[in-house]
Amino acid sequence: MEVHFAPDVQAKIDQLVSETGRTPDKLLEDAMAGYAPELVQTREMLNSRYDDLKSGRVKPIPGDEVIARLRKKSAARRSPPGS
Repeated sequence: MEVHFAPDVQAKIDQLVSETGRTPDKLLEDAMAGYAPELVQTREMLNSRYDDLKSGRVKPIPGDEVIARLRKKSAARRSPPGS
C-alpha cells in the first residue's frame, strides 16, 4: 500500500522516524492499530444512536433547544457559586 501525506504531516512522520529510529511503516501501523478500534467503537455508537432515533426509543431534541440548554449550562459554569 502506498500512502501520500500533506507536506506538514510527512515532516512530522519524518521527524518521528528520525527521533525514534522506527521505520515509517511501523510508526503508521502502530498509529492505525490504535485508531481503528476507536473508529469502530465510534461507528457502533453512532449506529446505535441512529437506531434509537429511528425506532422512536428516543426523541430528537430541536436544535434551538440544544443551543439554549448549552448556553444555560455555560452561563452556570461562569457564575461564581452562591451568586
